[in-house]
Amino acid sequence: MESAGQYDYIIVGAGTAGCLLANRLTRKKGTTVLLIEAGGKDDYLWIHIPVGYLHCIGNPRTDWLYQTEANAGLHGRALIYPRGKVMGGSSSINGMIYMRGQSGDYDRWAEATGDASWAWDQVLPLFMKTENHHGGAGPAHGSGGEWRVEKQRLSWQILDAFRDAADQVGIRKVDDFNGGDNAGCAYFEVNQKRGIRWNTAKAFLKPIAARENLTIMTGCHVERLIIEQTAQGPVCRGVEFTGGGRAFRADAKLETLLAAGAIGSPQILQLSGVGPAGALHQHGIVPLVDAPGVGENLQDHLQLRMVYKVSNAKTLNTSAASWFGKMKIGLEYAMLQSGPMSMAPSQLGAFAKSDPGQASANLQYHVQPLSLEKFGDPLHPFPAFTASVCNLRPTSRGHVRLASKDSYTAPKITPNYLSTAEDRKIAAAALTLTRQIVAAPALAKYAPQEYKPGIHYRTEDELAEAAGHIGTTIFHPVGTCKMGRSSDPTAVVDSQLRVIGVAGLRVVDASVMPNIISGNTNSPTLMIAEKAAQLILAVAH
Repeated sequence: MESAGQYDYIIVGAGTAGCLLANRLTRKKGTTVLLIEAGGKDDYLWIHIPVGYLHCIGNPRTDWLYQTEANAGLHGRALIYPRGKVMGGSSSINGMIYMRGQSGDYDRWAEATGDASWAWDQVLPLFMKTENHHGGAGPAHGSGGEWRVEKQRLSWQILDAFRDAADQVGIRKVDDFNGGDNAGCAYFEVNQKRGIRWNTAKAFLKPIAARENLTIMTGCHVERLIIEQTAQGPVCRGVEFTGGGRAFRADAKLETLLAAGAIGSPQILQLSGVGPAGALHQHGIVPLVDAPGVGENLQDHLQLRMVYKVSNAKTLNTSAASWFGKMKIGLEYAMLQSGPMSMAPSQLGAFAKSDPGQASANLQYHVQPLSLEKFGDPLHPFPAFTASVCNLRPTSRGHVRLASKDSYTAPKITPNYLSTAEDRKIAAAALTLTRQIVAAPALAKYAPQEYKPGIHYRTEDELAEAAGHIGTTIFHPVGTCKMGRSSDPTAVVDSQLRVIGVAGLRVVDASVMPNIISGNTNSPTLMIAEKAAQLILAVAH
């Protein structure tokens, strides 16, 4: 095994969190950082064209190609489970939606950890620090940061009509989802720069490419952490990884930072002997730290995709149906970086309550002027729109567990969607609310007809069954290395993101969220990394 050298910090994963960590930790001259990424450089054209996510998801060049186990709540279906395997991680293949969640999400984190620094009023400045908002600096937004936030460069009458219809049933029109209360309906803001995807590799790594204290190794697969048993307890000394047919060891003088995501981080911990002891023994792995929470507490947003056929409306289904239409779309993007090729996967959003008893909005809509049977399939041959709705705070919990001690074998991902009565009840209520919106006067001129799931689903039980047929992930896995109090036996990291029971090791990614955010998860992960960098540097100094 070759030595890859010794560094102050080793960061595993050049995704959303890893890119920011590398930027912040190398600001101090003389502080050496190794950033290890399993994927390649973000030089694939389709990463940068917003609609290119269609070519990145399911592509081994940019995606880990995970799949879930068969899910009982989805009538035995297994789902594709995209995760970015490229510089920028999932920020290179995701929906580009800029979303923070609700103030209550972070207040609940503060309660779960016993650490008030995770409360909304404490993390808001961290969001603002990284932000470069199109509207400039203000009470809730930042200017001059690396993370570009822009308005979308498109307009669809059918989406405007849906927004009007939502307003008619009590979901008011708003301008900003990111002030702490996201209730209402608006077009999503996106992480783009003049119609081009803005990923974390561009934002945080490209500007520091010349820093001599940063070493980046791509195409390198981390097999395990090097954990040494000492008189004071287990200590992480670095990592072992492979790349280019060679095996390497890199040593960390200060800390190793796992930023491999909600799937990768728990897998690497388990491969390294940190996880549920019984499960590790089953794979012939000697448990160094019996940590029952590693890989547990998996949470995700399940979107219920309702499709409506329409008349007298322009949708992408019809615009892209001919070669002439496709050429027109391509020319609009080539000349103006606008139109359908600049589209995020979802354009219009809404946040609402499934019932009046909810303390805050617990449903999120992603509305699109298009429809298809499932991701990757061609667009339907008829004009239609899709109104996807998800339960923002599901009570179902899944897990990520080893399938093998071979690090190249994907872990078993079991989300357990719709496994609680509460989630099934909310799913039925969400479908009912969507029908109420679509029946509002603002959409009447388009004569919407329900194509999926179908009007024959009526009762609460029938609608819950329908949710299992049309439900699919919206790609927000979190929680598998959750942070918590020392009294919580299922906590994996403490409130400073230090792995409980192993010195010199932190987890910095979406896996540390104790509860899922009430919205899209990418920018909250960036905030976590910003906070982690401050915590790490405070110790170093």
